[in-house]
Amino acid sequence: MSLVAGVLVLCVSFVNPFSPVIAHAGGNKEFAELVDIGGHRKMYLECKGTGSPTVVLVSGTRGAHDDWTDLIDPKNPAGAMKPGESAVFPQVSKFTHVCAYDRPGTTRNDNTVTDSTPVLQPTTAQQGVADLHALLTAAKESRPYVLVGHSWGGLIARLFASTYPDEVAGLVLVDPASEFLKISLTPEQWATYIKATKKLIEPKGLEAPDHARTLDLLHGTPQVHPMPIVVLTSDKRFDFGAGGSETWGAWRSAHDHLAKLLNAKHISDTNSGHTIQMDQPQLVVDAIRQVVEAVRSGSHQVRHHKKDTGVTAKRRKLVCRA
Repeated sequence: MSLVAGVLVLCVSFVNPFSPVIAHAGGNKEFAELVDIGGHRKMYLECKGTGSPTVVLVSGTRGAHDDWTDLIDPKNPAGAMKPGESAVFPQVSKFTHVCAYDRPGTTRNDNTVTDSTPVLQPTTAQQGVADLHALLTAAKESRPYVLVGHSWGGLIARLFASTYPDEVAGLVLVDPASEFLKISLTPEQWATYIKATKKLIEPKGLEAPDHARTLDLLHGTPQVHPMPIVVLTSDKRFDFGAGGSETWGAWRSAHDHLAKLLNAKHISDTNSGHTIQMDQPQLVVDAIRQVVEAVRSGSHQVRHHKKDTGVTAKRRKLVCRA
């Protein structure tokens, strides 16, 4: 499960030496394998469905591929996750080719560590972009891509689109981290946030994003070229590590700035906490479908409809939660 800064779950697992490894998966093929990306490293990739563009799901901090196949079980008081057919990955596979993967140091929802080859921590979003590009290239996944990024993965997706503009045709950013969080927080709150993220660095090698270094490297990065983009923002307060839930307004303000910069459709009425893809998966599926359809039609924007500004009370009762 994806973790926000300041929340730490310790997990113990072992890499399976007998896990299958492939050199090239090939676009539009259904598979779930470790892919050799070179440099004595392998990364887990799972793909399903056919069609173009290829949707690539990018999880948040320490989140593995099952952040997109599992759902929050409302009947479980501990908020446990379980696989479900209404999850984002299986639903998107019904209308296009979709892939999800495990970055190094991420954990599955059963608290086992991914088989992707570990790397030194902390890591930057730029390193996340390099790894994802190497993975998609090695697997020969068909372009163009629609990148769907949650939290830290949203920053990776946005930076990937800037770095490889000819390969990305659309974005869906699910409660994403962004470069605007620093200016939305007070200097004291930003310092608290960075201190919280540094606490994620530990000897077990689990993923620890370096937000400060990432933002330093982000200066001068080309802007994302015009393309269909949707930003989804949580509307239930959560503590992301900047000093309590009272800083949540800064999180939403950062999303306002990001959506304006990207000329994106912004949905902020989501009836969801941070993990929108597991709490309100249909919202994410709908956003992906709209972007995919815009790409197929050659449009640079997702259509704005009054009913698209959020989830109506009636629809909230219909959205799958299990």
